[in-house]
Formats: sequence, structure tokens, C-alpha cells
Amino acid sequence: MDAINRERIKIAERLIRPYIRRTPVVEIGGPDLGLDSIQVCLKLEQLQHSGSFKTRGAFANLLMRTIPEAGVVAASGGNHGAAVAYAAMKLGLAARIFVPSISSPAKIQRIRDYGADLVVGGERYADALAASEAWAARSKALPVHAFDQAETLLGQGTLGLELEEQAPGLDTLLVAVGGGGLIGGIAAWFAGRVRMVGVEPEASPTLSKALEAGRPVDAETGGIAADSLAPRRVGECVFPIAKGYVDRVVLVTDDAIRKAQETLWNVARIVAEPGGAAAFAALLSGRYRPRPQECVGVLVSGANTTAVDFAPRDGEGITPP
Repeated sequence: MDAINRERIKIAERLIRPYIRRTPVVEIGGPDLGLDSIQVCLKLEQLQHSGSFKTRGAFANLLMRTIPEAGVVAASGGNHGAAVAYAAMKLGLAARIFVPSISSPAKIQRIRDYGADLVVGGERYADALAASEAWAARSKALPVHAFDQAETLLGQGTLGLELEEQAPGLDTLLVAVGGGGLIGGIAAWFAGRVRMVGVEPEASPTLSKALEAGRPVDAETGGIAADSLAPRRVGECVFPIAKGYVDRVVLVTDDAIRKAQETLWNVARIVAEPGGAAAFAALLSGRYRPRPQECVGVLVSGANTTAVDFAPRDGEGITPP
């Protein structure tokens, strides 16, 4: 898609920079993970405002598009909704967010805390999307799509720009895929200069099914990460970028995602939600096998989870996921 390119990502980055965090990169030696002779760079985007990378795309939409008096409306599994609610709060705009019943309590609470008008209904993201589209038609609020919108991809692409400055020696980058806005934006930034590997849950293979079919098609929507990585299909805006620049897509099990969450905590004291740990699961489970001496980037994309208990227990202030 011609509208998603490096120059426009640079423009988006300048616009949103005052509102977003420059999240850190942590290097972990392969032996710490039971993987010899590689270097792992974790990009800790779960430390972003609202708890995920989605804040980048939310601010890009609200700053690059004309906002009507009715404000904005978004459908989300949770993270995008929290990001739009946060951005709207910061910019003084009205926001209505639709989420399905599978959205985690942590994400629902985030949206409420940011003052958005929240509507919970339906079982899956597709149900929330349909409800949000009906509301947009009635209210004339501006729809802010979670992944199938040019400004959303441009905002997510700023993560690639930032990461290249922080870790210029990357050979490969592992990125979790739901609707594909994140991998689409980052792939447009790197444009083949870094090997891009998409990671999907076996229960929600949206990009895998699209690449097999040669176009976006409906896929299964389930699994442990369904509140962040299970739209019905990959985005139309995303697909041509992924087809051109994503080297491959690998699938991971729910058990592998749980193990990745545990390992992030045990090795580096990093808390990640299931969708946020999916990319790391590909590396730990062997679904992606790096070459000797390879520098592998892994995007830890979100941490909106209630799997953390801050109540003191045996002298500890926190228990792992």
C-alpha cells in the first residue's frame, strides 16, 4: 500500500512523539534462555502508555485526521480500545469504545479509567466491530480501526523506526500478528532490510490463512490470546505489505505462549499478557530456529493482564503470571 511508507512513518513519528514513550530494549544472551550462540533483543513495548503498542496508532489517528464534534469510536479486544481512550483523554476528545465479553478485566478497567464511554457486548472482536460501525453511522463519530486504517499502520510503523535506532544490528524481528497492523507498519518501515517473521496462535491463524489463499479470508478465532490476536481476518491494508515483506509466519500453541509468559517473568521479571508474549513463544518453542550468531529481535507488545498479584505474600510484593 503506497500510503504506508518510510516518509509518512517519519511524519507520524514527529506528530506523536510528544505523546508516546520511547520504550527500552533489553538484551538477553541465548544461554539464559537455553539457546546457544545468539543474541536476543527484547523491545519492551508493554511499557508504552496504556500498556501496549496500540497507543502509537491511536495518537496517529487522532492527530492526522479531522475529528468531528461527536468524537471517536473504536472496536477492540481491549488494547486498542484502551489506547484510543487514553489518546482521547489526553487530547480532550469524546470516545466510545466497544469490546467483546472475552476482553480481559484488566483491559476493561483501563478503558474505564481513561474516561471513555464503554460498551461490552458480543463474544468476539467481530461483534464489537459491527456494533461500533452501527454507532458511527448513527452518531457521525470518527471510526478508529484497530488495524485496517492507514494512520493506524503509520503509527505502529514508528515502532520500527525507534527500534532501528536502538538495535541497528538486528537480523530478524519476531512480531505477533492479530489483524496485522503492527507487523504491517513495522514491515513497511524496514522494507526488507530486516527479516520479518510473523507469529500467530494456532487457534487464530489470520495471516497464515490469508497468505495461503492469496487474499484476506476468515479464520478461526480462539485460544489464550483471543482478546488481542483473534480478529476474524487480517486487514486489507495490511495484506499487500505482509505479502511483500514478511519472510514467513509461524504458529505457536497456547502452552508455548504460557511458557513464554513464565520465562519472561523468571528470566527478566517482565510481565506480558498472552498476546504480548506470543512472539517470544516462537523463539522458545523452536517454531523459529535462529542461525548461529543471529541477532533476533522480539517484540513484547502488551501487558494488560490481571495475572499479577500485588498483595504481599511471604515477603514478596508480586507473584508471577
